[in-house]
Amino acid sequence: MGTIDISYLSLGIGLLLLLIPLFYIWKFKTGLLRATVIGTARMIVQLFFIGIYLNYLFLWDNPWINFLWVIVMIFVASQTALARTQLKRKILLLPISAGFLCSVVCVGLYFIGIVLRVENVFSARYFIPIFGILMGNMLSSNVIALNTYYSGLKREQQLYRYLLGNGATKAEAQAPFIRQAIIKSFSPLIANISVMGLVAFPGTMIGQILGGSSPNVAIKYQMMIMVIKLCDKFIKNDKMGNSYSYFICYICNQIFSSNNEN
Repeated sequence: MGTIDISYLSLGIGLLLLLIPLFYIWKFKTGLLRATVIGTARMIVQLFFIGIYLNYLFLWDNPWINFLWVIVMIFVASQTALARTQLKRKILLLPISAGFLCSVVCVGLYFIGIVLRVENVFSARYFIPIFGILMGNMLSSNVIALNTYYSGLKREQQLYRYLLGNGATKAEAQAPFIRQAIIKSFSPLIANISVMGLVAFPGTMIGQILGGSSPNVAIKYQMMIMVIKLCDKFIKNDKMGNSYSYFICYICNQIFSSNNEN
């Protein structure tokens, strides 16, 4: 049996559930009402347009168009990460974009080509969803990591300079801040992995079951999705072999140091 479609009338009825959180946001005067309404409206419009575009994307199934779509996702994700962390766009846009690109390409193509053994690794059916999952995972985790690292470095300037003054290298002086950033960004995913299947069913697994796949197939896909999400956070992409998060945190530190010297 195929997936049960949701009519536009049923979708409208389902969206009425939003009145519950909107009521409490308004009642307690959180100041988030306008942002929530705008964010929800943007989500609905964006998803409708993405749905239309993906129909054509799957119909064309052109490797160049598929890869161009990934480039667009990377650019948007990089802009979003910089906006949320309030870091310097001119300096960090290129390295962050390069980090996103290297990570998703390495992990995504490994999963599609070696694990799934898809004949055409750029097939829209696998290429777009897998890369989309990886991009979403990287965006959320690295925003947390960058915020934690950069705020910690600004808050503990004396500790950083004390370590440097006592003979520590830059890498050694950065280590406490990077360690805290790693803990903050990894903890939600580790907690999610440890209770998966017991507390809640993950979205990929539910989507495949609703789409008609057997639970055994859905479970194996979900296992690999979690593995590549975990791996994607620390895929090595620079010449020194540093992880993506470490690489970006190092660049942030150079900017922070130069600002203080000036």
